[in-house]
Amino acid sequence: MKNKFLLITSFLFSSVIFAQDQEVVVQNIVKEATENSNLEALGHELLDVVGPRLVGTPEMKQAHDWAVNKYKSWGISAENEQWGEWRGWQRGITHIDLIEPRVRSLSGMQLAWSPNSGKKPIIAEVVILPEAKDSTNFASLLSGVKGKLVMISMPEITGRPDENWKEFATDSSFAKLKEDRKIQSEAWSDRLTKTGYTNRTIAEALEKAGAAGIVTLNWSRGFGANKIFSASTKKIPTIELSLEDYGMVYRLAEYGDKPKLSVVAESKELGAVPAFNTIATIKGTEKPEEYVILSAHFDSWDGATGATDNGTGTMVMMEAMRILKKMYPNPKRTIIAGHWGSEEQGLNGSRAYVKDHPEIVSNIQAVFNQDNGTGRVVNLSGGGFLNSYDYLGRWLEAVPSSISDEIETSFPGIPGGGGSDYASFLAAGAPAFSLSSLNWSYWNYTWHTNLDTYDKIVFDDVRSNVILTAIMAYMASEDPEMTSRDRRVLPLNKRTGEQMTWPEARDATRKGGLD
Repeated sequence: MKNKFLLITSFLFSSVIFAQDQEVVVQNIVKEATENSNLEALGHELLDVVGPRLVGTPEMKQAHDWAVNKYKSWGISAENEQWGEWRGWQRGITHIDLIEPRVRSLSGMQLAWSPNSGKKPIIAEVVILPEAKDSTNFASLLSGVKGKLVMISMPEITGRPDENWKEFATDSSFAKLKEDRKIQSEAWSDRLTKTGYTNRTIAEALEKAGAAGIVTLNWSRGFGANKIFSASTKKIPTIELSLEDYGMVYRLAEYGDKPKLSVVAESKELGAVPAFNTIATIKGTEKPEEYVILSAHFDSWDGATGATDNGTGTMVMMEAMRILKKMYPNPKRTIIAGHWGSEEQGLNGSRAYVKDHPEIVSNIQAVFNQDNGTGRVVNLSGGGFLNSYDYLGRWLEAVPSSISDEIETSFPGIPGGGGSDYASFLAAGAPAFSLSSLNWSYWNYTWHTNLDTYDKIVFDDVRSNVILTAIMAYMASEDPEMTSRDRRVLPLNKRTGEQMTWPEARDATRKGGLD
């Protein structure tokens, strides 16, 4: 009885000591994140100095090297791990001027991987995609685009987002706008269909017909915001104009004013270049072959500097690692930060890592991924893992209520199919979770747009996410039990009525853009 009493007393004493130690570590994490934040400096160095991080560009490699050196300055081991190759390309100067019927510099840029304009500016008349009766008729009209810049996008009726109309317009005026836009969209879709080509193939057809360049508009339904993706041309440049300038040039062409542009689109083809992930590691002391992974994709589209997609996610994971190294230098489990390349082209960096490191994936305690914008985390799903409430709920209890009270949880949740890098791990059966954030007009104004810049960061929210991530990583590392990988029985798909299935693991595209 005496021995049993001593055992119970010792256990209770150890539990109290652990709880006290845990409270101290959590308090230190909060204090460091709040009083000694590196976020603003990280944001400046990554976004203002390095800039956009399109896979295959020198700037992407520069970003990887910067991250490795930054981690090493904090005493954290880091390396760039090659997973494949990508088409090498470097953006140069884009300058677009209207020179007839009047002179004005226009707002626009070449799309990613666009061919350059050559040694001299392209000076050419702008025409609208020919309107044809059918594909045969369109083929006969193609000779008219030779030597011309061709506009292939529908002009927008309004440059005001719908919320602006909803606030100020009369109900009848707003309803008329939506109806007019519907009619216009259907007419443009019909116009494209009759060419015999699609949005993906029309530029190539015009290129083969001798067009001097392609002009596009991909409005993001926000003031001044355009989506900036990639060109599909191989020899002539593709340029994206702002809604305002696209509309003006379109009207000039439509009314027969024969607008002429001067286009400078400088860029370099660099052949096949290595593609990397940056991996930072704080080695575990008691269970070094079990892993907590902090996850964020490192690449971006290059219409702006990729601030909220995914500079903020990158900054969260880097700052969390810095704080953990300082306040929790000897974790029980190994803590890894994965900064993945080429997420934007299909989760390639994280898929490659999962494929190449089965020994890590099979021993993951948890993956925490942050991607969707600058806002504070407000959603956490169990990802389809049957017992996720037990451990995620336990870890969340250590997070300050000012942060955790904002988070809506759903357990056991549904496995994500591929929206961000956590899905690569989840498909392989590892407990991987998305730290999903508040919108902050992400989809219209910063997601893949020309406006995704440093000034859109809400640093108070990002600091909150750093605290959440660091504490969750600490709790996951210290947890005496390994997380369960038991999966729920998935429900029927509401759209198809069929039984949902767990996502399947896929390998990366290891050679991208090289065909």
